Amino acid sequence: MKETKKNAKEFGVGTFIFLAVFIGFFCYLGSVMGASNMLKTILNTGYQVLLETVFYICAVCVIMGAVGSLLTEFGVISLVQYLLSPLMKPVYGMPGASAVGIMTTFLSDNPAVLALAGDKRARKYFKKYQTPALCNLGTAFGMGMIVCSFMLGLGQGFVSAVGAGLIGAVAGSILSTRLMLFLTKRYYKKIGRWDEMNQMEECGQEGGEQCEEEKAKPGVFSRVMNCILEGGKLGWETCFAITPGVVVICTVVMMLTFGPGEGANGASVFTGAAYEGIALLPKFGNLIAPVTKVLFGFVDGSNIAVPITSLGAVGAAIGLIPEMVNNGLAGANEIAVFTAMGMCWSGYLSTHISMMEALGRRELISRALISHTIAGLFAGVVAHYVFLLIG
Repeated sequence: MKETKKNAKEFGVGTFIFLAVFIGFFCYLGSVMGASNMLKTILNTGYQVLLETVFYICAVCVIMGAVGSLLTEFGVISLVQYLLSPLMKPVYGMPGASAVGIMTTFLSDNPAVLALAGDKRARKYFKKYQTPALCNLGTAFGMGMIVCSFMLGLGQGFVSAVGAGLIGAVAGSILSTRLMLFLTKRYYKKIGRWDEMNQMEECGQEGGEQCEEEKAKPGVFSRVMNCILEGGKLGWETCFAITPGVVVICTVVMMLTFGPGEGANGASVFTGAAYEGIALLPKFGNLIAPVTKVLFGFVDGSNIAVPITSLGAVGAAIGLIPEMVNNGLAGANEIAVFTAMGMCWSGYLSTHISMMEALGRRELISRALISHTIAGLFAGVVAHYVFLLIG
Protein backbone atom coordinates (compact mmCIF):
# COMPACT_ATOMS: atom_id res chain seq x y z
CA MET A 1 0.00 0.00 0.00
CA LYS A 2 2.81 2.40 0.91
CA GLU A 3 4.62 1.58 -2.36
CA THR A 4 1.44 2.30 -4.34
CA LYS A 5 1.02 5.68 -2.64
CA LYS A 6 4.68 6.51 -3.25
CA ASN A 7 4.40 5.72 -6.97
CA ALA A 8 1.18 7.73 -7.19
CA LYS A 9 3.02 10.80 -5.94
CA GLU A 10 5.47 10.56 -8.83
CA PHE A 11 2.82 11.57 -11.36
CA GLY A 12 -0.07 13.94 -11.36
CA VAL A 13 -2.06 16.32 -13.53
CA GLY A 14 1.15 17.62 -15.11
CA THR A 15 1.96 14.12 -16.37
CA PHE A 16 -1.26 13.89 -18.35
CA ILE A 17 -0.89 17.43 -19.66
CA PHE A 18 2.62 16.58 -20.86
CA LEU A 19 1.44 13.38 -22.54
CA ALA A 20 -1.39 15.24 -24.27
CA VAL A 21 0.98 17.92 -25.59
CA PHE A 22 3.74 15.45 -26.50
CA ILE A 23 1.48 12.99 -28.31
CA GLY A 24 -0.56 15.79 -29.87
CA PHE A 25 2.56 17.46 -31.28
CA PHE A 26 3.80 14.35 -33.06
CA CYS A 27 0.31 13.36 -34.17
CA TYR A 28 -0.05 16.78 -35.79
CA LEU A 29 3.35 16.48 -37.51
CA GLY A 30 2.48 12.98 -38.68
CA SER A 31 -0.92 14.04 -39.98
CA VAL A 32 0.68 16.72 -42.15
CA MET A 33 3.89 14.98 -43.24
CA GLY A 34 2.96 11.32 -42.89
CA ALA A 35 4.32 9.20 -40.04
CA SER A 36 7.07 7.59 -42.12
CA ASN A 37 8.24 10.87 -43.67
CA MET A 38 8.16 12.57 -40.26
CA LEU A 39 10.47 9.99 -38.69
CA LYS A 40 12.83 10.06 -41.69
CA THR A 41 13.00 13.87 -41.64
CA ILE A 42 13.71 13.95 -37.90
CA LEU A 43 16.66 11.57 -38.27
CA ASN A 44 17.98 13.07 -41.52
CA THR A 45 17.76 16.63 -40.23
CA GLY A 46 19.49 15.72 -36.96
CA TYR A 47 22.27 14.00 -38.92
CA GLN A 48 22.77 16.95 -41.27
CA VAL A 49 22.78 19.42 -38.36
CA LEU A 50 25.46 17.34 -36.69
CA LEU A 51 27.64 17.23 -39.82
CA GLU A 52 27.10 20.72 -41.22
CA THR A 53 26.64 22.81 -38.10
CA VAL A 54 27.86 21.12 -34.92
CA PHE A 55 31.29 20.19 -36.25
CA TYR A 56 31.80 23.74 -37.52
CA ILE A 57 30.78 25.16 -34.14
CA CYS A 58 33.16 22.68 -32.47
CA ALA A 59 36.07 23.90 -34.58
CA VAL A 60 35.25 27.51 -33.65
CA CYS A 61 34.95 26.58 -29.96
CA VAL A 62 38.28 24.75 -29.85
CA ILE A 63 40.23 27.49 -31.66
CA MET A 64 38.62 30.33 -29.71
CA GLY A 65 39.10 28.42 -26.47
CA ALA A 66 42.84 28.24 -27.11
CA VAL A 67 43.01 31.91 -28.12
CA GLY A 68 41.05 32.98 -25.06
CA SER A 69 43.29 30.96 -22.77
CA LEU A 70 46.40 32.58 -24.26
CA LEU A 71 44.94 36.07 -23.85
CA THR A 72 44.15 35.35 -20.21
CA GLU A 73 47.49 33.72 -19.37
CA PHE A 74 49.63 36.54 -20.74
CA GLY A 75 47.71 39.37 -19.12
CA VAL A 76 45.79 40.71 -22.10
CA ILE A 77 42.52 40.28 -20.22
CA SER A 78 43.99 42.10 -17.21
CA LEU A 79 45.15 44.92 -19.51
CA VAL A 80 41.68 45.26 -21.01
CA GLN A 81 40.18 45.23 -17.51
CA TYR A 82 42.56 48.02 -16.46
CA LEU A 83 41.69 50.11 -19.53
CA LEU A 84 37.94 49.62 -19.13
CA SER A 85 37.80 50.17 -15.38
CA PRO A 86 37.13 53.96 -15.61
CA LEU A 87 34.07 53.22 -17.79
CA MET A 88 32.44 50.49 -15.73
CA LYS A 89 31.15 52.57 -12.83
CA PRO A 90 29.43 55.37 -14.80
CA VAL A 91 28.15 53.08 -17.57
CA TYR A 92 27.18 49.90 -15.74
CA GLY A 93 27.14 51.00 -12.09
CA MET A 94 29.60 48.18 -11.39
CA PRO A 95 33.22 48.13 -10.15
CA GLY A 96 36.05 47.97 -12.69
CA ALA A 97 36.79 44.35 -11.84
CA SER A 98 33.49 43.36 -13.48
CA ALA A 99 35.15 44.07 -16.86
CA VAL A 100 36.91 40.73 -16.39
CA GLY A 101 33.50 39.06 -16.36
CA ILE A 102 32.68 40.62 -19.72
CA MET A 103 35.88 39.36 -21.29
CA THR A 104 35.72 35.82 -19.87
CA THR A 105 32.10 35.27 -20.90
CA PHE A 106 32.73 36.80 -24.33
CA LEU A 107 35.55 34.30 -24.83
CA SER A 108 33.63 31.34 -23.42
CA ASP A 109 30.07 31.11 -22.06
CA ASN A 110 27.69 32.57 -19.47
CA PRO A 111 28.82 30.50 -16.45
CA ALA A 112 32.39 31.81 -16.85
CA VAL A 113 31.36 34.90 -14.87
CA LEU A 114 30.90 32.66 -11.84
CA ALA A 115 34.67 32.28 -11.69
CA LEU A 116 34.94 36.03 -11.13
CA ALA A 117 32.16 35.98 -8.55
CA GLY A 118 33.97 33.24 -6.65
CA ASP A 119 37.46 34.75 -6.94
CA LYS A 120 38.59 35.80 -3.46
CA ARG A 121 40.73 38.57 -4.90
CA ALA A 122 37.88 40.01 -7.00
CA ARG A 123 34.89 39.87 -4.64
CA LYS A 124 36.37 42.51 -2.34
CA TYR A 125 35.71 45.17 -5.01
CA PHE A 126 31.94 44.52 -5.03
CA LYS A 127 29.13 45.59 -2.78
CA LYS A 128 26.84 42.73 -1.84
CA TYR A 129 23.90 43.99 -3.92
CA GLN A 130 26.12 44.28 -7.01
CA THR A 131 27.21 40.63 -7.10
CA PRO A 132 23.88 39.24 -8.48
CA ALA A 133 24.07 41.70 -11.39
CA LEU A 134 27.19 39.84 -12.59
CA CYS A 135 24.78 37.14 -13.83
CA ASN A 136 23.08 39.60 -16.21
CA LEU A 137 26.29 41.38 -17.18
CA GLY A 138 28.14 38.19 -18.04
CA THR A 139 25.22 36.55 -19.84
CA ALA A 140 24.88 39.53 -22.19
CA PHE A 141 28.27 38.63 -23.65
CA GLY A 142 28.07 34.84 -23.38
CA MET A 143 29.63 32.95 -26.30
CA GLY A 144 30.21 36.34 -27.92
CA MET A 145 33.40 35.40 -29.74
CA ILE A 146 31.86 32.18 -31.04
CA VAL A 147 28.72 33.97 -32.23
CA CYS A 148 30.69 36.76 -33.93
CA SER A 149 33.17 34.33 -35.51
CA PHE A 150 30.30 32.20 -36.80
CA MET A 151 28.51 35.21 -38.30
CA LEU A 152 31.68 36.52 -39.95
CA GLY A 153 32.25 33.07 -41.42
CA LEU A 154 28.94 33.31 -43.30
CA GLY A 155 30.29 35.90 -45.72
CA GLN A 156 32.52 38.96 -46.16
CA GLY A 157 29.53 41.26 -46.49
CA PHE A 158 28.52 40.76 -42.88
CA VAL A 159 31.37 42.67 -41.18
CA SER A 160 29.35 45.86 -40.63
CA ALA A 161 26.34 43.76 -39.60
CA VAL A 162 28.35 42.02 -36.89
CA GLY A 163 29.64 45.42 -35.75
CA ALA A 164 26.09 46.72 -35.42
CA GLY A 165 25.17 43.54 -33.56
CA LEU A 166 27.99 44.10 -31.07
CA ILE A 167 26.77 47.63 -30.41
CA GLY A 168 23.28 46.28 -29.84
CA ALA A 169 24.56 43.62 -27.43
CA VAL A 170 26.49 46.26 -25.44
CA ALA A 171 23.35 48.42 -25.25
CA GLY A 172 21.39 45.41 -24.04
CA SER A 173 24.02 44.57 -21.44
CA ILE A 174 23.87 48.09 -20.01
CA LEU A 175 20.07 48.02 -19.76
CA SER A 176 20.05 44.51 -18.27
CA THR A 177 22.67 45.33 -15.61
CA ARG A 178 21.20 48.70 -14.67
CA LEU A 179 17.66 47.31 -14.50
CA MET A 180 18.85 44.38 -12.39
CA LEU A 181 20.63 46.72 -9.97
CA PHE A 182 17.48 48.87 -9.71
CA LEU A 183 15.22 45.89 -9.00
CA THR A 184 17.75 44.44 -6.54
CA LYS A 185 17.89 47.70 -4.58
CA ARG A 186 14.09 47.87 -4.46
CA TYR A 187 13.86 44.29 -3.23
CA TYR A 188 16.37 44.65 -0.41
CA LYS A 189 14.90 47.98 0.67
CA LYS A 190 11.44 46.40 0.74
CA ILE A 191 12.54 43.57 3.04
CA GLY A 192 14.68 45.85 5.21
CA ARG A 193 18.12 44.49 4.29
CA TRP A 194 19.42 47.41 2.24
CA ASP A 195 21.98 48.64 4.80
CA GLU A 196 23.46 45.15 4.97
CA MET A 197 23.53 44.58 1.19
CA ASN A 198 25.03 48.03 0.54
CA GLN A 199 28.23 46.94 2.31
CA MET A 200 31.37 45.70 0.57
CA GLU A 201 31.85 41.96 0.09
CA GLU A 202 34.52 40.21 2.11
CA CYS A 203 37.69 38.95 0.45
CA GLY A 204 36.19 35.49 0.17
CA GLN A 205 32.62 34.25 0.09
CA GLU A 206 32.80 33.65 3.83
CA GLY A 207 33.91 36.55 6.00
CA GLY A 208 37.49 36.63 7.18
CA GLU A 209 39.08 34.49 4.43
CA GLN A 210 42.46 35.65 3.27
CA CYS A 211 43.27 36.21 -0.41
CA GLU A 212 45.65 33.67 -1.85
CA GLU A 213 48.93 34.70 -3.37
CA GLU A 214 49.64 33.85 -6.99
CA LYS A 215 51.73 30.74 -7.52
CA ALA A 216 54.97 30.76 -9.45
CA LYS A 217 54.43 30.21 -13.17
CA PRO A 218 56.41 27.84 -15.43
CA GLY A 219 58.43 28.91 -18.48
CA VAL A 220 56.92 30.71 -21.47
CA PHE A 221 56.92 27.66 -23.76
CA SER A 222 55.14 25.54 -21.16
CA ARG A 223 52.61 28.28 -20.55
CA VAL A 224 51.85 28.58 -24.29
CA MET A 225 51.46 24.83 -24.73
CA ASN A 226 49.34 24.50 -21.60
CA CYS A 227 47.09 27.33 -22.79
CA ILE A 228 46.63 25.83 -26.25
CA LEU A 229 45.86 22.38 -24.89
CA GLU A 230 43.75 23.40 -21.90
CA GLY A 231 41.95 26.20 -23.78
CA GLY A 232 41.23 23.91 -26.72
CA LYS A 233 40.00 21.24 -24.31
CA LEU A 234 37.68 23.76 -22.66
CA GLY A 235 36.40 24.77 -26.11
CA TRP A 236 35.71 21.13 -26.95
CA GLU A 237 33.92 20.63 -23.63
CA THR A 238 31.79 23.69 -24.38
CA CYS A 239 30.92 22.31 -27.80
CA PHE A 240 30.24 18.86 -26.36
CA ALA A 241 27.91 20.43 -23.79
CA ILE A 242 25.86 22.34 -26.39
CA THR A 243 25.72 19.53 -28.98
CA PRO A 244 22.52 17.88 -27.65
CA GLY A 245 20.76 21.24 -27.59
CA VAL A 246 21.95 22.16 -31.07
CA VAL A 247 20.90 18.84 -32.63
CA VAL A 248 17.56 18.47 -30.85
CA ILE A 249 16.42 22.10 -30.83
CA CYS A 250 17.64 22.80 -34.36
CA THR A 251 15.83 19.72 -35.66
CA VAL A 252 12.54 20.73 -34.04
CA VAL A 253 12.83 24.39 -35.00
CA MET A 254 13.77 23.60 -38.61
CA MET A 255 10.79 21.27 -38.94
CA LEU A 256 8.60 24.09 -37.65
CA THR A 257 10.29 26.60 -39.97
CA PHE A 258 10.66 25.03 -43.40
CA GLY A 259 7.99 23.52 -45.63
CA PRO A 260 7.76 20.38 -47.80
CA GLY A 261 10.31 19.45 -50.43
CA GLU A 262 9.94 19.61 -54.18
CA GLY A 263 8.79 16.59 -56.15
CA ALA A 264 9.74 15.49 -59.66
CA ASN A 265 7.04 17.63 -61.30
CA GLY A 266 7.84 20.69 -59.15
CA ALA A 267 4.94 20.12 -56.75
CA SER A 268 5.39 20.40 -52.99
CA VAL A 269 5.70 16.96 -51.46
CA PHE A 270 7.10 15.35 -48.33
CA THR A 271 9.91 12.93 -49.08
CA GLY A 272 11.50 12.40 -45.67
CA ALA A 273 14.55 14.45 -46.63
CA ALA A 274 16.39 16.73 -44.22
CA TYR A 275 15.07 20.26 -43.58
CA GLU A 276 11.48 19.50 -44.53
CA GLY A 277 8.68 20.58 -42.20
CA ILE A 278 5.29 22.12 -41.63
CA ALA A 279 6.30 25.84 -41.84
CA LEU A 280 4.45 26.80 -38.66
CA LEU A 281 6.87 29.46 -37.38
CA PRO A 282 6.70 31.56 -40.58
CA LYS A 283 2.92 31.68 -40.15
CA PHE A 284 3.35 32.90 -36.59
CA GLY A 285 6.03 35.31 -37.76
CA ASN A 286 3.70 36.69 -40.43
CA LEU A 287 1.07 37.36 -37.76
CA ILE A 288 3.47 39.58 -35.82
CA ALA A 289 5.33 40.81 -38.92
CA PRO A 290 4.13 44.42 -38.54
CA VAL A 291 5.78 44.49 -35.10
CA THR A 292 9.00 42.64 -35.99
CA LYS A 293 9.39 44.70 -39.16
CA VAL A 294 9.38 47.94 -37.19
CA LEU A 295 11.46 46.66 -34.28
CA PHE A 296 13.98 44.43 -36.06
CA GLY A 297 13.50 44.94 -39.80
CA PHE A 298 12.96 41.21 -40.42
CA VAL A 299 12.30 40.36 -44.07
CA ASP A 300 10.68 36.96 -43.47
CA GLY A 301 8.37 35.52 -40.83
CA SER A 302 10.73 32.61 -40.17
CA ASN A 303 13.40 35.02 -38.86
CA ILE A 304 11.67 35.06 -35.48
CA ALA A 305 12.86 31.46 -34.98
CA VAL A 306 16.44 32.58 -34.26
CA PRO A 307 15.69 34.94 -31.34
CA ILE A 308 13.18 32.46 -29.89
CA THR A 309 15.75 29.66 -30.03
CA SER A 310 18.39 31.95 -28.49
CA LEU A 311 16.30 32.04 -25.33
CA GLY A 312 17.23 28.41 -24.69
CA ALA A 313 20.46 27.82 -26.60
CA VAL A 314 22.36 30.29 -28.76
CA GLY A 315 24.39 27.43 -30.24
CA ALA A 316 21.19 25.96 -31.61
CA ALA A 317 20.02 29.39 -32.78
CA ILE A 318 23.08 30.13 -34.89
CA GLY A 319 22.72 26.67 -36.40
CA LEU A 320 19.50 27.86 -38.06
CA ILE A 321 21.09 30.84 -39.80
CA PRO A 322 23.15 29.29 -42.66
CA GLU A 323 20.06 27.65 -44.13
CA MET A 324 18.16 30.95 -43.91
CA VAL A 325 20.99 32.82 -45.62
CA ASN A 326 21.28 30.18 -48.35
CA ASN A 327 17.54 30.37 -49.01
CA GLY A 328 17.54 34.18 -49.12
CA LEU A 329 15.43 34.43 -45.96
CA ALA A 330 18.02 36.46 -44.05
CA GLY A 331 20.43 39.23 -45.05
CA ALA A 332 22.88 41.62 -43.40
CA ASN A 333 20.26 43.36 -41.26
CA GLU A 334 19.06 40.05 -39.90
CA ILE A 335 22.65 39.03 -39.14
CA ALA A 336 23.04 42.25 -37.10
CA VAL A 337 19.88 41.54 -35.09
CA PHE A 338 20.73 37.84 -34.68
CA THR A 339 24.21 38.77 -33.40
CA ALA A 340 22.84 41.26 -30.86
CA MET A 341 20.00 39.10 -29.54
CA GLY A 342 22.03 35.89 -29.71
CA MET A 343 24.82 37.40 -27.61
CA CYS A 344 22.55 39.26 -25.19
CA TRP A 345 20.20 36.37 -24.53
CA SER A 346 22.71 33.54 -25.19
CA GLY A 347 20.47 30.83 -23.81
CA TYR A 348 19.80 32.64 -20.55
CA LEU A 349 16.60 30.67 -19.83
CA SER A 350 18.73 27.54 -19.49
CA THR A 351 21.53 29.13 -17.41
CA HIS A 352 20.16 32.07 -15.40
CA ILE A 353 18.44 30.01 -12.73
CA SER A 354 21.45 27.79 -12.01
CA MET A 355 23.80 30.81 -12.09
CA MET A 356 21.69 32.73 -9.58
CA GLU A 357 21.60 29.63 -7.41
CA ALA A 358 25.40 29.44 -7.58
CA LEU A 359 25.61 33.10 -6.55
CA GLY A 360 23.38 32.37 -3.56
CA ARG A 361 20.66 34.78 -4.70
CA ARG A 362 17.72 32.49 -5.45
CA GLU A 363 15.27 35.17 -4.33
CA LEU A 364 16.33 37.39 -7.26
CA ILE A 365 15.84 34.86 -10.08
CA SER A 366 12.57 36.36 -11.37
CA ARG A 367 14.07 39.87 -11.40
CA ALA A 368 17.12 38.67 -13.32
CA LEU A 369 14.94 36.95 -15.93
CA ILE A 370 12.64 39.96 -16.39
CA SER A 371 15.59 42.35 -16.74
CA HIS A 372 17.30 40.18 -19.34
CA THR A 373 14.18 39.55 -21.39
CA ILE A 374 13.62 43.29 -21.82
CA ALA A 375 17.31 43.87 -22.52
CA GLY A 376 17.45 41.25 -25.30
CA LEU A 377 14.56 42.88 -27.15
CA PHE A 378 16.23 46.27 -26.72
CA ALA A 379 19.52 44.86 -28.08
CA GLY A 380 17.78 43.70 -31.27
CA VAL A 381 16.10 47.07 -31.80
CA VAL A 382 19.38 48.96 -31.32
CA ALA A 383 21.24 46.62 -33.69
CA HIS A 384 18.61 47.10 -36.41
CA TYR A 385 18.68 50.89 -36.32
CA VAL A 386 22.46 51.09 -35.92
CA PHE A 387 22.79 48.90 -39.01
CA LEU A 388 20.48 51.23 -40.93
CA LEU A 389 22.88 54.07 -40.04
CA ILE A 390 26.18 52.31 -40.83
CA GLY A 391 25.14 49.49 -43.17
